[in-house]
Amino acid sequence: MQLDALVSIKAYIPEDAMTADLLGTERTGHGVRIRSDGLIVTIGYLVNEAEEIWITSEDGLSSPAFVIGNDFRSGLALLKPTMPLDGPVMALADTDTVKVGDAVVIAGSAGADPQVVEAQVVARQEFAGRWEYLLEEAIFSAPPHPSWSGAALMNLNGDLCGVGSLVIQGFDLEGTQRTVNMSVPIQTIAPAIDEICEHGRRLEPPRPWLGFLVHDEDNELTVVGIYRECPADDAGMQPGDIIVRVGSHAVYSLGHLFRTIWSLGPAGVEIPITVLRNTMRHELVVKSVERNAHMRRGTLQ
Repeated sequence: MQLDALVSIKAYIPEDAMTADLLGTERTGHGVRIRSDGLIVTIGYLVNEAEEIWITSEDGLSSPAFVIGNDFRSGLALLKPTMPLDGPVMALADTDTVKVGDAVVIAGSAGADPQVVEAQVVARQEFAGRWEYLLEEAIFSAPPHPSWSGAALMNLNGDLCGVGSLVIQGFDLEGTQRTVNMSVPIQTIAPAIDEICEHGRRLEPPRPWLGFLVHDEDNELTVVGIYRECPADDAGMQPGDIIVRVGSHAVYSLGHLFRTIWSLGPAGVEIPITVLRNTMRHELVVKSVERNAHMRRGTLQ
């Protein structure tokens, strides 16, 4: 396995950045070198709005780095060091070949002693994140890696299958509660890598973004956070609002909520939303934007 393809990442985010309160101003994790030109893939939240990024290779060499593109559809980001950090690359796997029950290896960079966990794929299913994020089929594995952010999920051939995103406690597996890692399949970004490297983003129209956080419990969709001066805030949405309809469609899960919003058009479309607030119905119209519009550009190329 090409564990020397792993790198450590440390990012510094301004205190007034939109994501600073939620994700912190100092973020550490891992990345994987996937091309001979030094291109690195990692989980996007590590470098969102970063004003300074440092990458350290397995041999201890360090370099500042910049963001080639932060792909909000997959949740992954592509980086490059500003100085050459030569080393091996990790081949990309066909994620469709990763099945429930398969043995996998999860590894994070730790200098001369990479952190390696032998694990098993325990589920492949939809994942919806309260921050307006949806994966059609995430990879869930156990036991979890203790430092999962940007860790490499590999098959036994050493090919990169996914990138570590979360640890989830109380994940239900046929009535048994387990602690698992959720990894983003590498194929969610692989077909678009060349496009992102050339243009800094996918060329398809960006999805509408509202700037809220929504919690799903027992199919009740409750707004639990709103970014200041973002579309949901401007429309008068409040924490505690329960979302019941988008346009003419009743919504019943996070995944259904996001798909319904995105089906109305690209960023900039108006999103009619019905909420319950203290048992009273309120009809709101949220003027969506592109997510990047409210984020610091950070260390983009």
